[in-house]
Parts: sequence; C-alpha cells; structure tokens
Amino acid sequence: MALGKLQKVLISESLDPCCREILQAGGLRVQEKPGLSKEELLREIRDCDGLIVRSATKVTAEVLEAAERLQVVGRAGTGVDNVDVEAATRKGVLVMNTPTGNSLSAAELTCGMILCLARQIPQAAASMKEGKWDRKKYMGMELNGKTLAVLGLGRIGREVATRMQAFGMKTIGYDPIITPDVSATFGVEQLPLEQIWPRCDFITVHTPLLPSTTGLLNDSTFAKCRRGVQVVNCARGGIVDEGALLRALQSGQCGGAALDVFTQEPPKDRDLVNHPNVISCPHLGASTREAQSRCGKEIAMQIVDMAMGKGLTGIVNGQALSKAFAPQTKPWITLARALGTVLCMAGKQVQGSVQVCTLGSPLKEAGSYLTPAVAAGMLAGGTQKEVTLVNATLLAQEAGLKVTTTHSDVAPDSDSSTGLVQVSLQGTPHQVTGTVQGSTPVLQQINGATFKQPAPLSGPLLIYRAKASDTSALATLTGLLSKAGGQLLSYHSSSTVAGEQWSVVGLSGPLSNLGELKPHVTELFQLHL
Repeated sequence: MALGKLQKVLISESLDPCCREILQAGGLRVQEKPGLSKEELLREIRDCDGLIVRSATKVTAEVLEAAERLQVVGRAGTGVDNVDVEAATRKGVLVMNTPTGNSLSAAELTCGMILCLARQIPQAAASMKEGKWDRKKYMGMELNGKTLAVLGLGRIGREVATRMQAFGMKTIGYDPIITPDVSATFGVEQLPLEQIWPRCDFITVHTPLLPSTTGLLNDSTFAKCRRGVQVVNCARGGIVDEGALLRALQSGQCGGAALDVFTQEPPKDRDLVNHPNVISCPHLGASTREAQSRCGKEIAMQIVDMAMGKGLTGIVNGQALSKAFAPQTKPWITLARALGTVLCMAGKQVQGSVQVCTLGSPLKEAGSYLTPAVAAGMLAGGTQKEVTLVNATLLAQEAGLKVTTTHSDVAPDSDSSTGLVQVSLQGTPHQVTGTVQGSTPVLQQINGATFKQPAPLSGPLLIYRAKASDTSALATLTGLLSKAGGQLLSYHSSSTVAGEQWSVVGLSGPLSNLGELKPHVTELFQLHL
C-alpha cells in the first residue's frame, strides 16, 4: 500500500453533496451508495481505496479483509465504534474522523433534552395534539440551582457545561484525561464518580463507548444517586445500561431519561421508548444541516489532502503518519526504515530489543515517527504482506520485537548538523548509523565500521564484509554482473575493523545467484530499498 495513491472512494451513507464535490475536485472517483447491505458492501469495497461512513455502516474485520485496496476509512463524525480500528491498524488501513464537525449540534441537542426533561415539553405537546389541556399533569422544575453532572469533558461535554451554566446550573463532572485545573477554566468542578452520584440532579454522558464506559450507569450507580435523578445520553448506546435504566424508571429512582442513542439501533425492545418518562430521538445528535455540511466537508478535505500528499489530520490510528507527509520528515522516515532493514539483515533476526537513538537537535521530536519506521524496516523481509507506519508497531509487538527511542541534542559528528539516527540490536554488536544528505538517506556506519563516503540507501543494494586486503570479492562481483547483464552503479567501502571492511554496492538490478561470491566474503546480504 503506497499512501497517497488514492483513486476511488466509496461513500456508503447519505452525506452533504459538498463531500462528493470536494473529492471529485481533488481528482478522485466517487461512488455514492447509501444503504448497502452487508453483502453489497463486501462486493463494492473490493476495488476502493477509500471508504467514507457515518455511524450506520459497520466496518468490521470481514469488510476490511474484503477491501483489497483500502487505504483509509473516513468517519464523518466523532465516534469510531462502528469501525474495527484494531483490524484496520493490523491491515495498515488509516482511520480518520472529524472530531469537531458535529460537536455543537450534539451539545445543543443535549441541552434541549435537559430542558425537555425539566419541563416535559414533548409529553405536553403530544397531549395537546390529543385534544387535552393537562396543566397540572405536566408540573416541571427550574434548572436554576440544580446540579448537572457531565461525564466526559471533551469538546461536547464542555460545550454542554458552559451552556447549562447560563441557566444557573451548577456543573460538576468527571474525565480521566482532562485535568481538574483545565475543567475549572470552563466552570466544571471535577470529582471522583463516587462523589458525583449522590450530588447531581441531572447526569449527561459524553464519553466514547469503551469497555471502561460500557454500563457506566448501572443498577449499582443508580442506587447511589438522588431519587428522581434525570439522565441524558446523546453519546453512545450502551454507556447507560438500558435494563438498569428501565428498572430505575419503574421504581422512581430515575425520574426521567432522554435518549438519542441505543444499544441496538433502531431498538427492537420498545419498553424504554414507550415509558412515559422517557424522551427519545432516532440518533439525531449530528442531524443538522450545519453539522452534516461541516463533517462532509472536513472528511472530504482530509482525504483529498492525503491523496495529494499534503498532510494528514484527524488520524485515529497511526498518529506517527501525521508528520510523514512533511517534506522535511519524509527522507528521515525513509532512512529509518532502511536502517531497520539493514540491521535486520546484519543481525539475522527480527526479535529482541531495538534501540533507536536520534542525535542532534533537529531530530528532538522525531522519535514518534522514526520508531514505527524502524519497526517497519525490521519487519519488511518477513512474512507480512504489507508493513506500514500504521501497523508496524502492532506487528512488531506480535513478532516479539520491542523498539524504544532515546534522544541526545549533541551529534557526535560535527559534519552531521542535520542529525544522525543510530539503530542498535540490544545484546549484540549490531548497530547501524545514518543521516540524510540533501534528501538522500545514507549509511554512515555499520557495526563500528565507518564509511569514508556515506553510502546512499536506495534501490537494489549488495552489502558484504570481507578481508580488507582481499580484492577478489569486488572482481568476482563485477564478473557476476557482466554475466547477468547488470551494472555496478556505485561502490562505497568502510574503514577497516579487525582486518575487515564493509562494502555497499549499488546495482542496476538484483542478482539471482550469489554462489560464486560467497567464498570471497565473510558476510553477505542483498536488499532492495
């Protein structure tokens, strides 16, 4: 998979027309086929390079396996729980989303739900349509002075908090990532969950659906809440245990619930939907013209930027790739991958611990993208069909390869003002060092032997170690090339270590038979970079 070579994109759900228009303007072929069955999706996805979905399409491991050319799944929205991110990562498929596109719409719907719960607006409206005039039945409550618990203080959670503060609500909350100091800046007092349950009049959830958040509100937590607590879920079905919620509603422990999302959509079990104290919507959080336009526009622009090699934004997996398109980082990524391949060949193993050391201040922040690049190089000669910066770290872990990074601002070579990259196989003498000259990755050192002139790491290469006093290896190689109709394009030799030196030979093409050369060398390997 060569990133940036996108040609055909499938849009499997209804999106704003601007999405298709932007993709087409970017030179991509677009197929819009909303409402595909699973079997139809498996057929349509086979020759697509990109897939754009909302929340209805389930991008499963089976779908990803069927997608022979797929490079990117774009989620026009925030949550990606309808995408098997691990399976995508394993296959080297990027997953991207538009985390800001529908934030305001989801926040506004949540605020509307809170108001509806407080004043029973939907029930009163339905009663009026039935010809009734029940003023006493729909006695509500003021929001002023009530306590709202916001569970999840990301973009949507904080927008809800600030808006409900305008109604005079006290906002408390919980988030495992956002610090209390940060949440205090938008008026939310963070507390442990155990302190939140008994203090709040309303609870609204704004977390992704994870194992740690599934059933966050359950029988146990409802029992700890104030009697009559009101619950809002405009995030993901499953965060609130639907069985526990129904039991709490029936007992009066929960006074009302507003649900925009369900564990199964549409819900087959109608007990919750039909409960008189439940307000429900058919997953409308992002269903505004503005949000759909923003999400469609943003995901299309992100995919076009990727196709044109301009950059990557909104990456859910393979964050290292975010910097891979920058002109100044591309050669370093190529170098790191090449060094990983050379080290694997020299060390004859892809297991163990590999230490990547970046030297020189220009590479201070480079470890995040050089680490997966080295791992990809180490794994390149293995059985994996496709190793990329997206899946290299995962595949390395599974192969028993651990890659770590350190940095030093001081480069040992005064001529390497742009920086150096050293890659070592821990517990062995194998180490390779390289840099970038202009935009060309070059090898400077291998196992302690320094090259007089750095050797370019590109194209078909033959690398061998032989006695420094014996020139027969080069003569034999020249003869082999002549027989094969090939050419010797470049030759670089290293300093002598223990009477031997390394040679890096650039070839016009790989040699199929190295039998005649082996008696003249101590070590020999061939690779194509």
